[in-house]
Amino acid sequence: QVQLVESGGGLVQAGGSLRLACAASGRTFSPYTMGWFRQAPGKEHKFVSAITWSGGSTYYEDSVKGRFTISRDGAQNTVYLQMNSLKPEDTAVYYCAAARIFRYKVTSQNDYDYWGQGTQVTVSS
Repeated sequence: QVQLVESGGGLVQAGGSLRLACAASGRTFSPYTMGWFRQAPGKEHKFVSAITWSGGSTYYEDSVKGRFTISRDGAQNTVYLQMNSLKPEDTAVYYCAAARIFRYKVTSQNDYDYWGQGTQVTVSS
């Protein structure tokens, strides 16, 4: 059974930085894509960023381009999200997700097979 374990969330002031990490475990786990989604209070689940495992192609939601950077460590089955210049509107629960295969589009929640428990990111003004 595949598990995704997240870490790195917390409380920061506007303009600060955080780095989220998501470690994937499982004997037969071999992701096609890993990514991050977020959900603010009372808001919908939204795509943030994703990376393909073999090629390292990256994808970003428009509001985080230039501020967030996604990366992966294949040997450790870990994906990271470096978040710089954080804004109060970045406040949300951040979820790590993994897709075993390509299905439709990387920004769709329905493309992913496994999910982490979520980690809270709070940015104060």
